[in-house]
Amino acid sequence: MSETPDLSVVVHGPNVQDHLPALLDSLASHPLPGTEVIVAAVGDWAREAAERHTPAFTVVPLPDGARDSAARSAGAARATGRWLHFVHAKDGLPPGAPRTVAEHTAGLPGTVDVLLLDHVRSTWRAAGLPSPDGPRLARAGRADLALDDRPALLGLAPLLGNRAVRAGFWRTHERLLTTDDEPFAALVALLLADRVACLPHPAYEERRLRPESLPPVTPEQRYALVDRYETLLGLAADRPAVRGALYDLMVRDCLRTFARAGMPDDVAREFFRRASSAVRRLRPEEHRSPAGLEGVRRSLLADGAYRKYRALQAANHGRRGVRSAVRTGRRLAGNRLRTLQYRRALARPVDPHLAVFSAYWARGVACNPAAIAAKLAELAPSIHPVWVVTAANAALLPPGTDHVVPGTRRYWEVLARAKYLVNNVNFPDAVVKRPGTVHLQTHHGTPLKRMGLDQLPYPAAARGLDFPALLERVDRWDFSVSANGHTTRMWQRAYPSRHVSLDHGYPRNDVYYTAGAAEVRAVRERLGIPPGRRAILYAPTHRDYEAGWTPRLDLAALAADLGEETVLLVRAHYFYDGASAPSAPLAGLRRTGRLIDVSSYEPVEELCLAADALVTDYSSIMFDYANLDRPIVVHADDWETYRTTRGVYFDLMAEAPGPVARSQAELTEILTTDAWHDERAAKARTAFRRRFCEYDDGRAAERVVRRVFLGEDERTLPPVLPVEERTPAPSPEEATAS
Repeated sequence: MSETPDLSVVVHGPNVQDHLPALLDSLASHPLPGTEVIVAAVGDWAREAAERHTPAFTVVPLPDGARDSAARSAGAARATGRWLHFVHAKDGLPPGAPRTVAEHTAGLPGTVDVLLLDHVRSTWRAAGLPSPDGPRLARAGRADLALDDRPALLGLAPLLGNRAVRAGFWRTHERLLTTDDEPFAALVALLLADRVACLPHPAYEERRLRPESLPPVTPEQRYALVDRYETLLGLAADRPAVRGALYDLMVRDCLRTFARAGMPDDVAREFFRRASSAVRRLRPEEHRSPAGLEGVRRSLLADGAYRKYRALQAANHGRRGVRSAVRTGRRLAGNRLRTLQYRRALARPVDPHLAVFSAYWARGVACNPAAIAAKLAELAPSIHPVWVVTAANAALLPPGTDHVVPGTRRYWEVLARAKYLVNNVNFPDAVVKRPGTVHLQTHHGTPLKRMGLDQLPYPAAARGLDFPALLERVDRWDFSVSANGHTTRMWQRAYPSRHVSLDHGYPRNDVYYTAGAAEVRAVRERLGIPPGRRAILYAPTHRDYEAGWTPRLDLAALAADLGEETVLLVRAHYFYDGASAPSAPLAGLRRTGRLIDVSSYEPVEELCLAADALVTDYSSIMFDYANLDRPIVVHADDWETYRTTRGVYFDLMAEAPGPVARSQAELTEILTTDAWHDERAAKARTAFRRRFCEYDDGRAAERVVRRVFLGEDERTLPPVLPVEERTPAPSPEEATAS
């Protein structure tokens, strides 16, 4: 690198929805002489991501909550390049962008202060969408020019990322440019520049986050749009062409915000009043409004005709509504009776003492919802729980369980009236989020495989998923339960919405710290595991890329190799082919008790308590079982295929909770030697537990109930006990000895 870099790329901000690592990886994969990277990392998550690239990048750590303006200033203060390119941590850079910017700025005359760049846009739905700015930049040409000669450039997307600025220019005007209002800063940079140049080449990627995942926009932020343009027009007081272009921008942005922002009526009225006043006061002399419908809108705004403008909107919406009603009429007709029943129930008051619970698509009383319901009965017995359970599973419910069957009249009544709705998946699309109700999403595992929107690039995983409908369901969540920091972060990126993360641990895992020797012995007796036998729980996961189930292990051969002192607990119907009977060897093993089919056994937590060790592939059961601090063996014969087709969040082969077998022969070798429980296995398990059992300490359900149902302050909840201070349930060997 030269003594003075040509370009400083200043990456700044928090690791929003985990987009920062991809940006930094792309910069690191194509290092460029003459270019430096400064990362002003806001918060620990961003700092951890950035420090993986030291010393190649300069990292400036900033505390959580530091504003974007402060991060930009901190990064610029450490930059030594002649030009600065500010890149927000949520955004990206197209391949080769730093090289393109560096080469272009190197050839610019010293009179140019700002280089305008084309950009692409990405959303959760699509990536790399072209912006409308490219043609405008191309028409302006690449030579340096004055803004007064090309005022239409003010209409470019107001981003700091689509303009590189000369470092000396930035430092001269830093006071005006340092603001959290990025559009304001982007426009000010243009207004203050002596000369600008254009590069009609995409050199920035703006990632537009779901509005539903961002904090709600306050009324003051809405009104600030008008104030922004008042200030900008003041800076352009003696520049007629620039002032006219800015005025048109102000009117356009005010009309768009009013029409699309969905403001409450009182806020909308005040916004309209302020915008109307500004439009009248700041109108340049001899300015002409456009003809047609746009001209009508502008005239109504200038006149302050709020009611007339609303009437115009209603007429347009009405025409669109008629067309929409025709399209949806047939679909709604089939659900008319259900809709009528539900709407009648929605008209009744919310019952503050009613809670609806469901787990695994109405399978029964299970998982995190079951643990929460049990603790709720203890701490808040005045709240009545009703479980949603299919008719087929209703007979398996514990005696006295109040329940409803999906689709029945009472089902819709309790969903409409319950204050609390708790689920480890999602309630149906038709469920309405009523004001005053609380939706608690408990989830049912720690994610190794990609979830939610992160499944979009993986056709095998995304097949049949309606992502817009998924996001509508996610937007109903008030709270999302998490067992560790990894999960919290992955839920943020996979399910971008405004829900509050409850970093309290998974309630279903409490039993791993509350169960004693008697409970461990009792469940082994129920399963028929003879005393002194080693029990291995085999629990593989589903493969999205397979049309049907493909056996991963020859269970008969494995049982034979492990000997009579080992019992296999098989958590799946792996030895059945449709309705056919098990093969003769497997049937014999079942008769002798050396293989026990526990596929339908509930709860799974009891199986974990009974097992001396776990064998799994990519199932999230490994994260829960790790709480017991017992041996885990990973059988990963198709890791490359699974990772490629399903997508994963981390490399399990490098961060496994124990030894990894890539074939049945290797698995047998591990289980017939000390490798399954030796010192190396214990070391891997300890590191895994620290990362993924972070919040599980036996009091998760209590924390959730106190926070959600009793409304207690987060700071008053029982603190999470450090991993090294916890005592898991005794192992089967310890339980037998006690």
